[in-house]
Amino acid sequence: MSATWYECKVKYRKIDETSGAQKVKTEPFLVDAISYTEAESRITQEMAAYLSDNEEIKITNIKVANYAEIHPFENSDRWFKAKVSLIAFDEESGKERKTNLYLLVQGNNVKEAYENTFEIMKDSLGEFSIPAISESPIIDVFPYFSGEEDDIERVKKFTALKDSVPVSLSMNENLEMADILGNVEA
Repeated sequence: MSATWYECKVKYRKIDETSGAQKVKTEPFLVDAISYTEAESRITQEMAAYLSDNEEIKITNIKVANYAEIHPFENSDRWFKAKVSLIAFDEESGKERKTNLYLLVQGNNVKEAYENTFEIMKDSLGEFSIPAISESPIIDVFPYFSGEEDDIERVKKFTALKDSVPVSLSMNENLEMADILGNVEA
């Protein structure tokens, strides 16, 4: 199942590491969610760990993030946006085609992020290049499933939420027949 990542910008009071004073900061976080509404709910829930009881947050923006995949690595503290170009040869035109995708990769510096990106992509079937890596402003990533034991409850909640969305795969034979007949007459 493909994850949909939402970038949530959150305004909250944070203790400044250099001066020790409390400052109001707006920082981006990444949340795995099904909808904007769930992203808002999840970021509010996840941010509770950063706040004391009487503090509040303000969500200033939520948007769908343009990441194909998210790759955390242990002992890394910063996130990097890696642009990966998949290279394919178009036999009809005889030209090389590049398809770009963006990965969010953890690393301690750009070199390590490049190495981690290469490690992720080395088993891919086609050719690829990594034309750009830049540090991302993302502070933290909150996946829906982290692989821990308490995820069983989250899986049940996720399944119930997913099942509540109506999906109709049945075919209306009358509409199909009218469509076929309409194409024959035209």
